[in-house]
Amino acid sequence: MELDPLLLSRLQFAFVVSFHAIFPVFTIGLASYIALLHGLFYKTENPAWDRLALFWTKVFAVVFGMGVVSGIVMSFQFGTNWSNFAYATSNFLGPVLSYEVVTAFFLEAAFLGVLLFGRNKVPEGVHLFAAIMVAVGTFISSFWILSANSWMQTPAGFEVIDGRFHITSWMAALFNPSFWYRFVHMGMASFLTGGFVVAGVSAWFLLRNRDVEANKKALSMCLWLLLVLAPAQAVVGDFHGLNTLEHQPTKVAAMEGNWETQSSVPLLLFALPDQEAQTNRFEIGIPHLASLILTHSLDGEVPGLNAVPAEEQPPVIVVFWAFRVMVGIGLLMIAVSLVGLLLRRHERIYHNTLFLKTLTIMIGAPFLAVLAGWIVTESGRAPWLVYGVMTHAEGLTPSLTGGMALFTLIGYIAVYSVVFLTGIYYLSRVVRNGMKESPAEVEGEVGRPKRPFSAAQTPFDDDLEGANS
Repeated sequence: MELDPLLLSRLQFAFVVSFHAIFPVFTIGLASYIALLHGLFYKTENPAWDRLALFWTKVFAVVFGMGVVSGIVMSFQFGTNWSNFAYATSNFLGPVLSYEVVTAFFLEAAFLGVLLFGRNKVPEGVHLFAAIMVAVGTFISSFWILSANSWMQTPAGFEVIDGRFHITSWMAALFNPSFWYRFVHMGMASFLTGGFVVAGVSAWFLLRNRDVEANKKALSMCLWLLLVLAPAQAVVGDFHGLNTLEHQPTKVAAMEGNWETQSSVPLLLFALPDQEAQTNRFEIGIPHLASLILTHSLDGEVPGLNAVPAEEQPPVIVVFWAFRVMVGIGLLMIAVSLVGLLLRRHERIYHNTLFLKTLTIMIGAPFLAVLAGWIVTESGRAPWLVYGVMTHAEGLTPSLTGGMALFTLIGYIAVYSVVFLTGIYYLSRVVRNGMKESPAEVEGEVGRPKRPFSAAQTPFDDDLEGANS
């Protein structure tokens, strides 16, 4: 059987990006939360805020370290697997990725050490400033990365000369038609991810009656945040969908499983898209609702997949179901946040065992929603690398063989599996150790700058006796 280097290269990049994406989406939200905790401690001097800041900084250190390790190889894949794409788009992507390093990575590197290792070594005001700068750095980084990705989705401000993209307007290219929708959508997703993780871990501690005062504060803060952001994300998603309908109608058609351009389109709750037959099997839907959502009219016209040739259609079943997973988890988040509001009466949010257990289960939900959203975004763009201009096949490295692509794909899966399992195991030990400081931490005798993981101050063979009591 002949191995397809294009398919394998796409799978490889999808795997690496998906693995890496779950870490920044968490650290962006968590960095802002840590900065808020430092600000509250600086203003009130309440030790509960300090304990929370210390604990979540340890978690941040581990997750940040995993994100750095998993993200290093992504840029190299442009040269190894997608050299034609890298050459053609170098006038735009080269400067943008360099700006991300200069403006964001250097900023984070300068202040991250102070945040991770500066406790009891620098004034609290300096420590607070470092936390704020790290949080700002995460958003600057996401600005450049999302601008680059959005340009690939809705390219603007360029002309193609001899097969290369030349920028005619940097403002139009950077702030391309879909950029702000994606930036806001991902920013809110980061806060939702951080909010649900902090709420879930706080609930886990409350179920075990550990550090009750601090975790009550953390849980209450997060539930207020989720109550606002979860419904707001649905509104932002609607605007994002309308923007996608305008600039990438084929992607929307795949999301809706709509084959024929028609009006009064139902919202399909269940279907099995058959791309070969260009139809759906076993449809269950709500009449007119897709038209209402997308056009704000019951009889509005929705584009169909057959408006483009079959070879220009994305993998419909993948996009269709990934979109439903994302939306379904979003609705579940809204429901959980509303239940939290109802349980605030008589402080039942701190004592309702079923609700607290639900929050611990929901820790993984935002990560699944983010991955599903990225699948919709990237698979829905297929077969285009730069939408409407360059296909995946045109961007592939000419000399790449299927065997080479398979070898590196297996290697990445093996290495990343070790990184993920080791990181999750270590992260679980950090959580199980909780917020209790060791005598050395209290005296400021540990935490000398070494690497992000050392800021967690949790050896693999530490004594966790009584940690689960």
